[in-house]
Amino acid sequence: MKKSLIYFIMLSTLLQVSCKKSIEVEPTSLLTSGTFWKSESDAIGALNGMYVSLRTVAVQNLFILGEARAQTMAQALAGTVGLDIFYLNSLDVDNISVNWTGLYKTIDEANLILKYVPNITITTAGSKNNILAQAYTTRAYAYFVMARSWGGVPLRTEPTEGYDPMSIQIARSTVDEVMALVKADLEKAIPLYPTNNFATGRNTWTKAGANALKADVFLWTGKLMKGGTADFQAALAATEEVQKADVSLLPNFNDIFSYDNKGNKEVIMASRFQVLESDNNIYQYMYLNASNNPSNITQATKDVIGVIGSGNAGNSIMQVAAPIRNQFMASDKRRAATFYEIFSTTNVLITTITGAKGTGTVQAGVRHFKNDIMLYRYADVLLMKAEAKNALGMDPATEMNLVRARAYGSEPGHTFVNGSKADNDNAILRERLLELTSEGKRWWDVRRFGKVFELVPSMQANAGKDYMLLFPIGNAIRSLEPKVVENPGWAP
Repeated sequence: MKKSLIYFIMLSTLLQVSCKKSIEVEPTSLLTSGTFWKSESDAIGALNGMYVSLRTVAVQNLFILGEARAQTMAQALAGTVGLDIFYLNSLDVDNISVNWTGLYKTIDEANLILKYVPNITITTAGSKNNILAQAYTTRAYAYFVMARSWGGVPLRTEPTEGYDPMSIQIARSTVDEVMALVKADLEKAIPLYPTNNFATGRNTWTKAGANALKADVFLWTGKLMKGGTADFQAALAATEEVQKADVSLLPNFNDIFSYDNKGNKEVIMASRFQVLESDNNIYQYMYLNASNNPSNITQATKDVIGVIGSGNAGNSIMQVAAPIRNQFMASDKRRAATFYEIFSTTNVLITTITGAKGTGTVQAGVRHFKNDIMLYRYADVLLMKAEAKNALGMDPATEMNLVRARAYGSEPGHTFVNGSKADNDNAILRERLLELTSEGKRWWDVRRFGKVFELVPSMQANAGKDYMLLFPIGNAIRSLEPKVVENPGWAP
């Protein structure tokens, strides 16, 4: 096997948004067939490398692509490091700092697995199928992220090996073609999973994870790509398949995100972050460090903040925006897990920090922002099921009330009652906001529900500029991919 294209690795190094160095792992694509792709351990090593690449994307870019533009966040105490272009929607082709290189690196590693693992002797057919299923699902997920972010993108279904520009530089496919591949990959993946069980840690794709992704995909195409009833039925069926697995809502909302409770029964698929194994992730931007730690606060507040980390571990760059915070009732248990408001001793709001969703772990006196990044969890799937049922004219009350019961306990006044389709959709979208704020979902949610120009303040004056629903590809990427044309509207 020739050496794989160094372009992706070099470009990923130059343009990755992450502020810290990624875990140093020899990329599988730099190994030759003479020394690799010979044994089951090689296949497992390649699979692990694929998840490391996915984790690199999850450090920050999944949040930027999936939520930052929805204006759930605002500037905090320590500037913005340029992230305000996303939550103010002031993007252009020159200042865009998020790109698709990390996703293509992940896809390339999935493609290598799909090419070479079928020819490797694996202990059991089930084990081989499981590896292939995870590669198909990873590729589907990465292309789904890109289709929602940029629309049509270049389709690469073979690993990039060699330096032939005719195979390296390709034009964009249509978004319909990309989504067709996403669906085809999921249809290949799901039957290949040998069981409906989760691996320890729930940080690799499984049949339940693939079905959660499938529900997400078919809701998107049902609402935005004229899929209609057939797609909503497929989404509903996929959520019901997820429910056949070992999943449940945890009674205590905070426990879902605890560093010491990773892989709990609410998690369906998460990107794993561990001390000494990975970067701090996006939640470091929602906390404090020594330079921005306020002194004019009560001891009770200091006790809540606890250890603030050292050096650049916490940054106080973004906080949950006031219009979002104000939608959380005081009795909503999700409120404290999502943000904590810091007031001065004279009762003036100073800033907010993340709650249990992002506080990570304290070891040897240092806070590490290593909460897992949730790709799918059970409450998300329940709300997708409610959405699919409502689209089909069915009553979504069961799923809505399961989610609300945990949030409010026995407090009266929170029971969901079936109404019109429009009213139900509004309630489901708002419930998703309260349940999933800062988990990288809100931008895609308001897009899917067709509410961007209504609910995102910085987009209200741009009604009619539908091109803004996509990200610009940017001049940096286009200078390296000359056959790629810019999204209309963003082009200079």
